[in-house]
Amino acid sequence: MTVARTEISDVRLPPDARVIPEWISPAEETALAGYLDAGEWSGELRRRVRHFGYRYDYRARIATPQSRIGPLPDMLQRLGRRMVEEGIFASLPDQVIANEYLPGQGISAHVDCEPCFGDVIVSLSLLSPCQMQFRRVETGEKRAVILRPRSLLVLEGAARHDWTHAIPARRSDRIDGVQVMRGRRVSLTFRTMRF
Repeated sequence: MTVARTEISDVRLPPDARVIPEWISPAEETALAGYLDAGEWSGELRRRVRHFGYRYDYRARIATPQSRIGPLPDMLQRLGRRMVEEGIFASLPDQVIANEYLPGQGISAHVDCEPCFGDVIVSLSLLSPCQMQFRRVETGEKRAVILRPRSLLVLEGAARHDWTHAIPARRSDRIDGVQVMRGRRVSLTFRTMRF
């Protein structure tokens, strides 16, 4: 299904969040997935992950200057530069986590580490759609959005700091009124370090 960059029919986002459909092309999506699969995934969680720039310690819930792995690979730097050019980030992101979600896998509700990461969190979805759920910490208000392949989710302001986000661990999602089985999904989360 081709989604126009202006389509927002299934978007119910918190304040200060936005989704940019079709932010990358299908060819770029294929190249990114191939690049990620050519490297070594970590099995430290229930899902596989890859760290770039800085390693995030899930047990301690922190990333430090000492956790630096190295510069972002060229492919990720190019995407980061584009985000800066489009005004999404003020400076080049220096930390990226790739998360692989197989059908039935998800991620629990959380706010990305505030002492670790800057005020903008960006997630690029690859390969398969899924629903992301949001919950306002203060009131419990809930919202949800379908993240389609090649779309870019931008969280800043209230969406970044005052709402949790989660992906339910299930095998299907209701998309445009139809129950759709999930396939393999990979997300690339871009962030800037606070130090």
